[in-house]
Amino acid sequence: MKEGMEIGQTATIEFEVTPDMFASFEGKVVHEAYSTVSMVYHMEWVSRKIILPYLEAHEEGMGGAVSIKHIAPTTSKTRVKVKATLIELKNNIVITKTEAWNEQGLIGHGEVKQVILSKEKITQMINDSKKVAEE
Repeated sequence: MKEGMEIGQTATIEFEVTPDMFASFEGKVVHEAYSTVSMVYHMEWVSRKIILPYLEAHEEGMGGAVSIKHIAPTTSKTRVKVKATLIELKNNIVITKTEAWNEQGLIGHGEVKQVILSKEKITQMINDSKKVAEE
């Protein structure tokens, strides 16, 4: 991992809620509102933006844990802003605090843990997992 990553660094993304972000199961929309699954995706993505400039060519980030609270609904065509703040950095473990807002206020918050590993290590872990699944 390259030098320079520091506690307090932030990243943000902004987007408009679209139908592909609605809460749905097995292809059926449950309600026309921003889903928790989409919120997790956006919180992971904004957290990843923090680590990207610091990855070496042989490294990649891998999700370690996500913990969120989805506290308010957001409907189609509503603007959402998601922010990640680096709150903990231990060796190859990066933890961010995440928050999501719409025009009315806070709609969700949580934490995302990422682990920086060599691409070789990740490939080995995946291959080991496949072998176990095949047995």
